[in-house]
Amino acid sequence: MARGGQGLARVAVVVRAGAGPLWWLGVIAACIGAVPQGLTGRRIGALGGAALFLVAAAVVALVRRRRYAALVRGAARAGKYDFLQDRAVTTRTWRRGHRWWLLLAFAAAVGSAFAVPVAGGLLLAGCGAGLWLKAAWLGRRERAADALLWVRVDWLDRRGGRPAGPAVRAWRGTGLAAGDAAPGGARRRTAALV
Repeated sequence: MARGGQGLARVAVVVRAGAGPLWWLGVIAACIGAVPQGLTGRRIGALGGAALFLVAAAVVALVRRRRYAALVRGAARAGKYDFLQDRAVTTRTWRRGHRWWLLLAFAAAVGSAFAVPVAGGLLLAGCGAGLWLKAAWLGRRERAADALLWVRVDWLDRRGGRPAGPAVRAWRGTGLAAGDAAPGGARRRTAALV
């Protein structure tokens, strides 16, 4: 980076990057998992899966919330020469780095259907829903602080990593208009020209 600038990735985008794949792989695994009768039967599997969905969504949404809040409070202003990474690049990096874990989780969810139908897929989908909830919470914090939150790319691990992991010492902040993602990490909607 020129003149000491750093590459920065949006925190909410990193959090949100896994939500879509986990959700859709979970839904597909749950549909496939509804075919076998399993050891418990479909009804018990579906009820257990629904409970697992709710628990997973809550746990993923709430885990490390205190660490995230501390990093939000301590966010410094981004430097003049810092480089803001595009949303698509951040998402692609995370998904490429985690593709084998996603495939293993999908295979495990489908395989578990022979014991407990549907449950593994709903657990996976619950993890995706929890990441969406965490990104939405971050979006509310960004709006309240009137600043978008960024993490240094070199502090994320090589797989696109955890934005609040042990290597991350602080986040950076910019104005709400910076970058190509809205608060919470969703695509920024552009007003249609008339």
